[in-house]
Amino acid sequence: MKYRDRDKTNMHKMKYTDETRKLIDLGRAVIRTEATAVAELEEHVDENFARACQLLLACTGRTVVIGMGKSGHIGSKIAATLASTGTPAFFVHPGEASHGDMGMITKQDVVVALSNSGETDEVLTLLPVIKRLNVPLIALTGKPDSTLAKAATVTINVGVRQEACPLGLAPTSSTTAALAMGDALAIALLEHRGFSADDFARAHPGGALGRRLLLHVNDIMHTGKEIPKVHENTLLKDALVEMTRKGLGTTAVVDDQDQVLGIFTDGDVRRAFDAGVDVHGTRMGNIMTHSYKAIGKDNLAAEALAIMEQRKINALLVTDAENRLIGILNMHDLLRARVM
Repeated sequence: MKYRDRDKTNMHKMKYTDETRKLIDLGRAVIRTEATAVAELEEHVDENFARACQLLLACTGRTVVIGMGKSGHIGSKIAATLASTGTPAFFVHPGEASHGDMGMITKQDVVVALSNSGETDEVLTLLPVIKRLNVPLIALTGKPDSTLAKAATVTINVGVRQEACPLGLAPTSSTTAALAMGDALAIALLEHRGFSADDFARAHPGGALGRRLLLHVNDIMHTGKEIPKVHENTLLKDALVEMTRKGLGTTAVVDDQDQVLGIFTDGDVRRAFDAGVDVHGTRMGNIMTHSYKAIGKDNLAAEALAIMEQRKINALLVTDAENRLIGILNMHDLLRARVM
């Protein structure tokens, strides 16, 4: 490569580096601006916030969230968060509400309206109807003196000093602030209601969270004839047959009352062969692993997974209060149940 060509290449690299640095600086500036806006929002979590929570807690119907444009997108997420954390809620588009969807709002509901300016025409159009229904109206707005704020039962100030957009036009810091305030409402209500992990799981039955919080060992363990088990006097060769037949990579060793005495795994098989153990003459009581880990049937499947990962084992015995064997599960069962 000629010197001049190398010089052009280096100049191109330097230009690209400068451009990259500029983009990084711009992105970080946005994050700082929005982080400042959210931090300053803490001052607005005041008696108005508490009053809004009280209205939502007293609601015997649903929380109806409305908002237009970017505020509508934020409102939709707030409604979803409320609904998944114990506060029945849904989003209604103001434009659709003016053409029939207002019928979705009942006298038992509470309306939460989002508008940074507090002067959004589509939202203001609904105010007379909301007033006639005599339902509480909670306003999330950046303008406490706006038309929406004056019409509201309670107003939460979500105003910001500066949008992250350099033009000051695109809703950025203001929508982030509104979203954070919505989360604050949802979590305050969750805590006040004593909303539990089980309650959360019931609201998310199809997701990974629901499976981890609702699925119990009893739901996925092998029982009855599917359980690989042998007695302490069983010969190793017969135990290997039992392990192969049941296909779980292990077998429990039990007494006549099915109380667990030990366990024998694929790893134990390899170690036995390496040691030259007599397959035809060795009994399980002499070769089994006496230390084993078991779990109860009512424990969460996620707890079984945690035990397996911590102890680096692939199977777990399930026992009752008297240490009797009632089931077994392995890592493949957890994979099939999508607990992992």
